[in-house]
Amino acid sequence: ADVISVHVRLKPEARGLITATDFASMRPDALFVNTSRAALIEPGALLEALNAGRPGRAAIDVFDQEPITWPADPLATHPNLICTPHIGFVTEDEFELQFSDIFDQVIAFQAGAPINMINAQIWRA
Repeated sequence: ADVISVHVRLKPEARGLITATDFASMRPDALFVNTSRAALIEPGALLEALNAGRPGRAAIDVFDQEPITWPADPLATHPNLICTPHIGFVTEDEFELQFSDIFDQVIAFQAGAPINMINAQIWRA
């Protein structure tokens, strides 16, 4: 493939889904894109693969350690990698969805019936 773009939810069974072996089978002119979750990739496999030239290029929006420490991270400073700081989700639709959820929660809280509470046992109406 010319481009492989990962769009997978991180579930326990998906951790390390993409391995060094997978990268080694990619063409040298291929582009790998991950805007999902860093844990989908076997630890260290992408850096090793880029150093080996398969794939030849990558673009990522997620990192093993966040927040990223740009100058100290050998992956983030790799010359064949384009990085964005975990903002790949930023779309008009995503903002609309998030703000709609937030407004629903604020309105429910004001009405005395909060929703999506993690620690509901502390709520006193």
